[in-house]
Amino acid sequence: MAGTRTATLLLSHTHWDHIVGFPFFSPAFRRGNRFEVLAGHLIATGGIRRVIDRQMQSPTFPVPLAAMNADMTFDDFAAGDTLMLGPDIRVRTLPLNHPDGATGYRVDHAGHSVAYITDTEHCPGAPDENVLALMDGVDLAIYDSTYTDAEFLGKVGWGHSTWQEGVRLARHAGARRLAIFHHDPDHEDDFMDRVGADAHAMWPGALVAREGMIVDLIAGTCRILPR
Repeated sequence: MAGTRTATLLLSHTHWDHIVGFPFFSPAFRRGNRFEVLAGHLIATGGIRRVIDRQMQSPTFPVPLAAMNADMTFDDFAAGDTLMLGPDIRVRTLPLNHPDGATGYRVDHAGHSVAYITDTEHCPGAPDENVLALMDGVDLAIYDSTYTDAEFLGKVGWGHSTWQEGVRLARHAGARRLAIFHHDPDHEDDFMDRVGADAHAMWPGALVAREGMIVDLIAGTCRILPR
């Protein structure tokens, strides 16, 4: 958000596709900005600062972490902890089923809630109790929907789920709305349009997340910003 100088970054995990943009995060190079970076899966392997620092070392990147002029703190917690970001923002965390570990989040504030669940692999026919707990009654569940159920059969062990499983979980948990995201790069626009139509037909609360999308939890509306 424009004008924001202080923020907390909650990392799901530290695979390349989720942290490769961090060295290019321009607000982290501006003096006067303050950021707290949190992760819930790295206590046993040296912590989040170690991972980010090593990513920004030669020969993979020419600018070191120390060059970031913002006030940066890096903290670790154990997935399963509940965090308080200020007096009225409650963040519940639980571990997800993903290679090298990942953390799911549920943020509750002012009577509204969002669950952010990526990356995770489901077990067909056995709903993930951690995911259900995070999704329970939320206004919006954002779920790893990389594959279709048909594609998933050839991707077992890769650590991702399907949009159909997301719908099943959201309905089971009583969520109000589901955002299908973490799209497979091979799924082009026409494919995703079909997914959106099929998902809406399966459950009207489902939508495909896309660039520029804003979901208003209070009004229950969704709009796409013009490019």
